[in-house]
Amino acid sequence: MRIGFGALRTVMALLTAAAIIAQLANSIGQTAKLGGSIPGLIANFLSFFTIDANVATVVVLAIGAALLFTRSGDDPGWFTALRAAVVTYMVTTGVVYNLLLRNIPLPQGETVPWSNEVLHVVAPLYMLVDWLFAPARAPLRRRVVWGIAAFPIVWAVYTLLRAPIAADPNTGRQPWYPYPFLNPATSANGYLSVAFYIVLIAAVILCVGYGAVWVSRRWRGSRPLPADADAP
Repeated sequence: MRIGFGALRTVMALLTAAAIIAQLANSIGQTAKLGGSIPGLIANFLSFFTIDANVATVVVLAIGAALLFTRSGDDPGWFTALRAAVVTYMVTTGVVYNLLLRNIPLPQGETVPWSNEVLHVVAPLYMLVDWLFAPARAPLRRRVVWGIAAFPIVWAVYTLLRAPIAADPNTGRQPWYPYPFLNPATSANGYLSVAFYIVLIAAVILCVGYGAVWVSRRWRGSRPLPADADAP
């Protein structure tokens, strides 16, 4: 089982990396044709939560494959916590994209169809399956959830501060928001709508994060912790 999941992680890491590179290369090509700013395009591309989560997925899957191939027993606690965070981000990415964004064009240039499906459907689903069934998952303490929430908070603050001064790399128009529901100028109720979506996504992240921690403590394959074992 360890070898099988190690191989699956290797394949998914390569597929996810290929999907990221394919979309970036396509966007760079379009921007170059239009005489736009390549550095601006790359900065905007890396500002998508989806891209950040998928880059983290590649890293986690590569480390996870190496651990399954080279050691026995539970994974290190730090890796399981990191993996739980990335699983949370990827599941949230899949939920938000497929509920809110699937039919809305996003400002990264023309979307590469197969890459789009890998980044928003295939990789999130695999990360969920991997979390549920792959061996070596260590049990986590509940306070890990607050660590999981840290990156999305930083990303949201970064996005709202950067967007008014960021520009579309092809037209130079400001502001530039990675997702339309974060733009108060195009949201039905301005910042009230933006706040609603941020709170909604935060709630999804916390729920998924709590679910990931619960699975690590109770699901088969995990060494169980006592129900109140949140102290070191």
